[in-house]
Amino acid sequence: MRNTNVSRAEILRALSLLLLWVWSSVPVGEAIWLSLPQSDTKCVSEEIQNNVVVLADYVVISEHHDHLPTVSVKVTSPYGNNLHHQENVTHGQFAFTTQEAGNYVACFWLDSQSEMSKDVSINIDWKTGIAAKDWESVARKEKIEGVELELRKLEGAVEAIHENLLYLKNREAEMRIVSEGTNSKVAWFSIMSLAICIVASALQVLHLKRFFQKKKLI
Repeated sequence: MRNTNVSRAEILRALSLLLLWVWSSVPVGEAIWLSLPQSDTKCVSEEIQNNVVVLADYVVISEHHDHLPTVSVKVTSPYGNNLHHQENVTHGQFAFTTQEAGNYVACFWLDSQSEMSKDVSINIDWKTGIAAKDWESVARKEKIEGVELELRKLEGAVEAIHENLLYLKNREAEMRIVSEGTNSKVAWFSIMSLAICIVASALQVLHLKRFFQKKKLI
């Protein structure tokens, strides 16, 4: 019985190390600090593929603990759709599932009534994909724990890596098509420019030849 417990502990430790290594290969989330000036807007952005869960918590941090300044928050999609908009808040959360691939932007600025002598900091805990998943709820719902839960996390991380690779492959194909199209247009433009130069030179030669013939110089 003791050997069984030891082997399970070793398996769990190995799975944890493997999961940590896999997660390090996936852009899952990060904590961001922003310093908000009195009359300016600060934005953070991330390029996210389609059908990815995004979860973010933000909180205002100031030296004046008795009176926290309020901020306004606006989150937009790559096509400019408004995903989250709050005003006069000191903390909050936004969550959504991406419907389009591209750059998602979250902007923060101080409200006009917030009169502070110094800049205000805001902490943003931005999570995407597997990091935004509530594994405790998954464990309770499916009644799994220990090795099984770690295996589910590992499976999710591998799927995230696979989807990310497919997204990068599609982006590379799109960029290659754009690059080939641009090269083709540049080649045709060069050929047309050369042809125009040749025609213009020929016309100049003919014009000079007729001019010299009229003057009886040749």
